[in-house]
Amino acid sequence: MANANTPKRALIEGRAALIVIDIQASTFIDDSAVRSIDNMPGYKDRMLEARKAIDAARAADIPVIFIQEVHHPSLVDFGRELDGDEDIHCLEDNPKTAIAVKEMDFRPDDFLIRKRRYSAFFGTDFEILLKGLKAETLILVGGLTDVCVHYTFVDAHQSDYFCRVIEDCVAGSSIEAHNASLKAMEYLQSGAIQSLDAVTDAMKAYKR
Repeated sequence: MANANTPKRALIEGRAALIVIDIQASTFIDDSAVRSIDNMPGYKDRMLEARKAIDAARAADIPVIFIQEVHHPSLVDFGRELDGDEDIHCLEDNPKTAIAVKEMDFRPDDFLIRKRRYSAFFGTDFEILLKGLKAETLILVGGLTDVCVHYTFVDAHQSDYFCRVIEDCVAGSSIEAHNASLKAMEYLQSGAIQSLDAVTDAMKAYKR
């Protein structure tokens, strides 16, 4: 490590918020052999593990913010998103685009941010909500590790939030991409990558 003076941080610094990124119905109802977005093996199981983090956050009175990727059926808002490996996905009129309500215990009074790009910050009210909640530590779960989780993490890091990613509760487009993104995020903030057990223990001890 080049920086020998990296400060030691608590897992949760100040007020926390749990950010549930793009855990949508398609994960649980789309069993197509070829999907519009590649998923690494075990993707669905890792998304189901996120429910444990949601339950622990609720018990600790930590706000849960759901992020939902949506696109207009005309495709007008995709921009360059279809220039790579991803096919058309998350259209507003498709039931697969809905938040995974039952699996994630999504409630009518939960916070919901809809986004048209990979980062939850880009072109949304996400930061206005975070400022209102006085959040300092963002705990991330969901997918894809190498796309929407990574891009949201980077924008949060550059906005000076403490960032934690629960490695058991994120999954990428491939195992290689998943691991590379975890390593890249840990490079930006030492201690960013945490286990579900470590995070739920920190939540149990959490005091606002």
